[in-house]
Amino acid sequence: MTPSETNNAARIRVDQQLIAEMITPGSRVLDVGCGDGILLDLLVHDRQVDGRGIELGQEGVNGCVSRGLAVVQGDAQTDLHNYPDNAFDYVILSQTLPAIFDVKGVLHEMLRIGRCAVVSFPNFGYWRIRAGLAFQGRSPNSESLPYTWYESPNIRFFTLTDFTDLLAELGLKTERIVTIDGNGKANTRGRIGHWSNLLTEQAVFVITRK
Repeated sequence: MTPSETNNAARIRVDQQLIAEMITPGSRVLDVGCGDGILLDLLVHDRQVDGRGIELGQEGVNGCVSRGLAVVQGDAQTDLHNYPDNAFDYVILSQTLPAIFDVKGVLHEMLRIGRCAVVSFPNFGYWRIRAGLAFQGRSPNSESLPYTWYESPNIRFFTLTDFTDLLAELGLKTERIVTIDGNGKANTRGRIGHWSNLLTEQAVFVITRK
C-alpha cells in the first residue's frame, strides 16, 4: 500500500466503509455531495463500480479530479433533475442530508434516477447529544458532528425516528438499516425503537421505491 493509499484508508469513516460493503461490484453509482472523493475512490478501486459524483464545493471537485474521478460541480437540490430516469443502480447521500433544504425533493430525485438510495446521517437523538444540550446547554460537537454552530452547514436537526417516520410518510421501502454506536460498532438488526434512537450515533439506510 502506498503512503497515499494508507492516508486514504485512515480517513475513511465507518459509515463510508459500511456503504462500500453494501454496493454490488460493477454497479453504476452516483455519489451526491461526494466531498473530496474518499468514498467514491474506494468504490471505484475496491468495488470496481462505474462511479460518478456531484459536489457543490469547488475545492472538493478539485480534490476528486486530482484522484482521476468523474465528478462535476453541482447542487443536489437543483441539478439532479438533469439525470435521466434509472441512470444508476445506487445513488448515495453520505452525511449530507442535514444540509439539504428540500429533503423530500432530493429523496424523490435520488429514487427517480437510481434503483436504490443509500443515505447515512448523524442521529440527533443520540444520548450524548441529548446530554450535552441538557447539562451543558451547548450545541453538539463530536466526530460525526465536527462543526461549531456558527460554521455548520447543517440546517436540519433530525433523529433516527424522525427519518423512519418520513420514509413511511413518503411510502418508501427500507431495504436495510445499519446503526452505528458511539464506539463505531455497527448493528445490522435494523430495528428502530426508543433504545436504538438513544444509542445510535449514526445510521445508514438503503431505500427503494415500493
